[in-house]
Amino acid sequence: MKNKLISTGALLGMIAIILGAFGAHALKKVLLPEQLITFETGVRYQMYHALFLIFIGMLNDLSEKAKKIINYLVIFGVILFSGSIYLLATNTLTSFDFKIIGFLTPIGGLLLILAWSVLLLNFLKKKPTKIR
Repeated sequence: MKNKLISTGALLGMIAIILGAFGAHALKKVLLPEQLITFETGVRYQMYHALFLIFIGMLNDLSEKAKKIINYLVIFGVILFSGSIYLLATNTLTSFDFKIIGFLTPIGGLLLILAWSVLLLNFLKKKPTKIR
């Protein structure tokens, strides 16, 4: 699970950097400033969660089951949250109206919140070890 989490985090991070550079260079010429800010929000949250997965992969105090749940929540959360933001921010560049998928953004956000909640709950229910 460790390798899967770190690899997934690295892949999400790499894609975030590519999309960030694409936004800063190519999209800057064709999007309004507020659309670009929206696009950058998607990139930022994708990078946060890429680093989160790498962090989770390196944790030894978390069960494999919790790691697996967090992994899936983050993957689907990033796809729905950041993915929908990318499409909504670039909506004016295509003939398809991506506003109909706007409901996916909060669902993705909820999945990301749940991923963090799994981490929190696993550590809250963990019994403290005594120092001898």
